[in-house]
Amino acid sequence: MNKTELVEFIASKAGLTKADAARALDAAVDGITAGLKKEGKVALVGFGTFAAKKRPAREGINPLTKQPIKIAAKTVASFKAGAKLKDALN
Repeated sequence: MNKTELVEFIASKAGLTKADAARALDAAVDGITAGLKKEGKVALVGFGTFAAKKRPAREGINPLTKQPIKIAAKTVASFKAGAKLKDALN
C-alpha cells in the first residue's frame, strides 16, 4: 500500500475528504518524527513503538574496490510491533 492508497483508505474509513485524510496522515507522520527527535521514542498502545537508535561509527568494505571505508555514526528509526498488531497479522 502506498501513501495515496492509505489516504483513500483513511478517507473512506473515517468519512473524511481525501484532502483532510492527507493532512491527518501528514500530521501523524510529523508528530511521530517530532517525538523521535525530542524524546527518542513514540509508543502507540496496541500498534507498536517507534524508537530512535544510535549506530556507532564502523568500518566497512567498498564492494567494488574491496577497499576499507569508514561509515559515520548515525541515528536510525526502528519499529517494534505491539501485541494487537501481531495478533491481527496472524
